[in-house]
Amino acid sequence: MASGMSSVPLSRAETLVGVEIIGTGPELKLDGKKDTNSFPTPVSEQLPVSGSTAPSQPYSALRKYALLVVFCLAQFLDAINNSAIMAAIPTISAQLNMQGGENVWIVSATQLTFAAFLLLSGRISDVYSAKWAFVVGIAFLGIVSVIMGLVRDKIALFALRAISGAFASLTIPSALNLIVRVFPDPLEQSRAVATFGASGSIGNILGLFIGAIIVQFASWPWVFYFVTIAATPVAIIGATLIPGDDEFEMKRKKSNMKGLDLIGVSLLTFLVPMILSVLLFAGFFYYETLIPEENAALPPKTWFYPNFAVLIGVALMPYFWWTTLFLIFTNYWQDIFGWSAIVSVEHHMVAIVLTFTAPLSRVINPKWLIFTGACLASAATILLPFASTPNTYWPLVFPAFVVGSAGIQLAYTHSNVAIFRSTPSRMAGTVGAIFNSALQLGSAVGSAAVTSISASIENKAGPDGVRQYTGRADAFYFLLAIIAIEALSVLVFYKPRRVELEEENEDVNSLPALTNQEQPEGTNNDEKV
Repeated sequence: MASGMSSVPLSRAETLVGVEIIGTGPELKLDGKKDTNSFPTPVSEQLPVSGSTAPSQPYSALRKYALLVVFCLAQFLDAINNSAIMAAIPTISAQLNMQGGENVWIVSATQLTFAAFLLLSGRISDVYSAKWAFVVGIAFLGIVSVIMGLVRDKIALFALRAISGAFASLTIPSALNLIVRVFPDPLEQSRAVATFGASGSIGNILGLFIGAIIVQFASWPWVFYFVTIAATPVAIIGATLIPGDDEFEMKRKKSNMKGLDLIGVSLLTFLVPMILSVLLFAGFFYYETLIPEENAALPPKTWFYPNFAVLIGVALMPYFWWTTLFLIFTNYWQDIFGWSAIVSVEHHMVAIVLTFTAPLSRVINPKWLIFTGACLASAATILLPFASTPNTYWPLVFPAFVVGSAGIQLAYTHSNVAIFRSTPSRMAGTVGAIFNSALQLGSAVGSAAVTSISASIENKAGPDGVRQYTGRADAFYFLLAIIAIEALSVLVFYKPRRVELEEENEDVNSLPALTNQEQPEGTNNDEKV
């Protein structure tokens, strides 16, 4: 089989033995005893699933897709919490007397705490209750948003934005955990995860438009009130409709904090936002090797799942690319071109390019889909350093937005799908937390880097430097270099291979061996295979 192609994903039974086995004699139970009162059962039904998260009874299609809508709305709100505020940044900066690059903290404060607390949120979802992690996160996001709309102090606003990021972090890993459990079928699960990711992309773009309308016709506090108005029904519906933990066949830890690895989580939680020393980062991973794997915040073996590390590297790119474009062009178009908030956002709307390409991963290896996306984003970014005047929008910015957004969406969708195929389903919450933490971390650190690059070059140019495009052009060159490195990393380090095997292999090893006496009569060795 060509390296660029992969066969249709196999079922759990097909992954284990290639074909389904039907016994010709009495059914053999997993305890080694025969059951003469039952009909032969396919192996796919006999195999235990360690850490399985499949529901004990199938849900109706209506309930499953209603739940998916609820989860997508939460992802949509998290995206709006970041993007809607961007159209309001110039207004907020002026009213709250922000100086220099202080306004970047309106966005970065949320992204950093969001990324920092995602791992803790993922472990809470996996070890305790994904349902209540989701409901509490979305409910408190709404409460904090009300308070943000009332404050008129920039430091208080930064602090509340950070708190909102911490509560918002509860929703993503818990939603992914629940999606993996509610949609156990591989095809349905891929579509659900891709739809969940697409809702974030839609939120990122529509959030700009919603924020611009609110700023233009109301006032910037209503950007936060909008989040509260939308979060309230989502929290109520989630508390009512999401299945309780007793509806899933899964083992829960005792209701104490022993299984949560608070020391490890605390090390990593304070590492991310503060970018502490390399020694502390190494200390975190060393500590994780000393405790049982089931209690570790981030089991060391996680990084050795096939392609896991390179997929986390890819996750640094999508939000970084979008945030950089939004930050630079929103401020440049409003402050230099004199465009209104709505006109500025209208020129961003072409970035709504959705790629419903999740089924392609069944016939094309995700490596080539992700690599193609990174190449498209690189080609688009090359155009942006030359977009310094209004008349360059259609020949340069417009095609860059369309092609670049398509490429970024392609890379985002298939890295999202691939990472869940690369890891056991019992770790869905933690894996989702790590992936989304990388998304937010790439955006927060990347936006700070491009802002610093742009500001330093503008300062060297003197008083009129802020009106020049040179610093912004260099920021885009930096972005291009990062995307090129990502593309090269995927090409070199991503290994095209089927990766949904580990959890199932563990289950096979746990099966009792058949003795000659227990084998059905008339069955030879070839028939067993």
